[in-house]
Amino acid sequence: MNAADEQAGGAGRSRARAGAAVERGKAAHPRAAGGKPPCSEPAPAKTRGPSPEKTARTREAIVKAAAEEFFEHGFSRATMAGVARRAGLAKGTAYLYFPTKEALFAGVVRHIVSDVLAAAEEREIEPGERIGDYFRRTLAPVMTNAVFAQRAAVARLVISEGAEFPFLAEIYRTGVFEPLMDHIRSHAERARARGELACDALVRLPQLLVGPIWVGIVYNGILNPAEPLDIGAMFSAQIDLLFPPSDKAG
Repeated sequence: MNAADEQAGGAGRSRARAGAAVERGKAAHPRAAGGKPPCSEPAPAKTRGPSPEKTARTREAIVKAAAEEFFEHGFSRATMAGVARRAGLAKGTAYLYFPTKEALFAGVVRHIVSDVLAAAEEREIEPGERIGDYFRRTLAPVMTNAVFAQRAAVARLVISEGAEFPFLAEIYRTGVFEPLMDHIRSHAERARARGELACDALVRLPQLLVGPIWVGIVYNGILNPAEPLDIGAMFSAQIDLLFPPSDKAG
C-alpha cells in the first residue's frame, strides 16, 4: 500500500470514527436527530400550599399569641420565638406571616382594635335616627369593660412604650385614633346641621367624645386596677351629655 492509499485509509477510518460519534450523540440526544427528547425522570409532584382557611387560622393564632406575649412582657421584651411558642408553631412560620415584630404589633392592633371599630363605623344611620342614638347603637356596645379589656391593654402598651418606640404610637394613631376622630367629626357636622348639637365643640374637638375612655384606660390599668371604672358607662354618659337622648330632646 502506497502512502496515498494509507492516507486515504486513515481519512476513512477518521470519518468512520466521527460518524460513529455523531450517531452516539444522536442516540444520547434524539432531538438533535429530529426525534423526541428522551424520557426523563418525572418531575416531583407539586405540593399544595395551605388552604385560605388554614392560612387565616394560622394568622389569627399568631396574632392572638402575639397579643398575649406583648401584654405579658411589653413590646421591648417580647420575642418572635415566644410568640411562635405560644401559637404552637415553628419560629420560621411566624416570620412567614409577619416579617418583623413591628409588623406583628400592627397585626395585633388591626385584629383587636381597628377591625372592630371599622365594623361599627360602617354601620349606616337608620332613617330618622338621631346622631346621638346612632353612637349609642354602634359605638357604645364595643366600649363596655367586658369586650374592651384587650383594646384597653393595647392602648396602655402604646402609652407605656410609645415614647421609646414611636412607631407604636404611629401605628395606633393612623390605624385607630385618626379614623375614629374622622368618623366622629363627620357625624358631629351632620348633627350640628340638624340642630342636634347646641354648639360646634364636637366638630372642632371630636376627642371630647372619647375622653372618658382614655381616663378609664389609665385609671383601670395604672391608677387603681383594684377598683376599675365602668368605661362603657362613662362613654354612654358622655354621649348623653353631648347628645340628650331622644325622649329628652326638644
